[in-house]
Amino acid sequence: MKFVSVLGAVALVVTAVPPAQAAERTGPVSGAAVYARYDDGYRIAHHRPGSGLKTLAELKNSVQFAASPDGRKVAYVAGGALRVRDGGKVTTVARRVQDGTPCLTPAWSPDSRRVAYVTGSKVRVTDGRTSKVLGKTRGVCHLTWSPDGRYLAGYAGTTDGVYRLDVKTGKSVRVKGVKLANHVQSLSPGGRYVVVRTLGPDDPGGDGGWPVWFTPTVVDTVTGRRVPIPVKRAIGAFYLADGRLVVRVRGQAANTWAVLDRRGRVTERLTEPSAASEQSLLQVL
Repeated sequence: MKFVSVLGAVALVVTAVPPAQAAERTGPVSGAAVYARYDDGYRIAHHRPGSGLKTLAELKNSVQFAASPDGRKVAYVAGGALRVRDGGKVTTVARRVQDGTPCLTPAWSPDSRRVAYVTGSKVRVTDGRTSKVLGKTRGVCHLTWSPDGRYLAGYAGTTDGVYRLDVKTGKSVRVKGVKLANHVQSLSPGGRYVVVRTLGPDDPGGDGGWPVWFTPTVVDTVTGRRVPIPVKRAIGAFYLADGRLVVRVRGQAANTWAVLDRRGRVTERLTEPSAASEQSLLQVL
C-alpha cells in the first residue's frame, strides 16, 4: 500500500454550529456506515445500501481499532504496533504502542490520511512515514476527531471527565458539565459540541471496549450545558462534517437513523440493516 498521510454535529440549536464553521447541507445521508461485531474477535464491516456488509478486517488479537471516515481502512493496535489494513494489505505505521487496553483506540483524521494514537499521556499522529506529538491530555480514551481537524476529544481512563485537545496549540482542557464518562463518540465541526456517554456516581465504568449502544448526551464544551436530543430511544449520535447530527435509534427488527438539522428538526429517517442491530456503529459515511 502506498501510505500517504493515513489518520481524519449537528448542533440542535441555531447557534450550535456557526455558519462559518459548518458547510451548507450537501444532500441526503446515504445510509452507508461501518460496524463492528464481536464473535471470537472483532469483525469490522462496511455497509452500503443495497450491497450488504463487506468485511474490512477480522481482528482476532486486537480490541483497539477505528475505521477511517472514508470507510476503506481500519487502524488497530496489536503486538505493540499500530497497523493499518487497507484492502488486503497491512502496514505498520508506529511501534511501541500500548496494547491490550480497550479504550486506547486510535483515531483517524477527517481526511482518512493520518492516525492519532496514545503513548503515555501524549497524543501522537502519524501519516505512515513521520510521527509528531500533538499534545498531552488526560482524555486518552476513545479519541475522536472534529470534522474540521482542529480538536481531538477523549475521556480519562479513570472515567473522570472528558478532555478536548487543541491540535494546533497542543493545549488540553477539561470539558465542562461532564463529571464521569466512559465513551466519546463524536465532535461537532469546530469542536464546540461533544457526544458522550455520561455516567452516574454508581454506574460501572466498564472495560473500555466499544459499546454496542449507549444513551448519548450532547454537551456544550464551553458552557457545560446539555443540549436535548429530540428523539426517543437514542442509542448513539454522530456529527457530520456539514453540521447535521445523525442519531441512531433503537428499533425492534432493525435500528434506524434520524438526521437532525442545526435547529434540531428531523429531516430524514433511514433504516439500518437488520444484521447490524446488535453491532457497534463506528462511522457514519
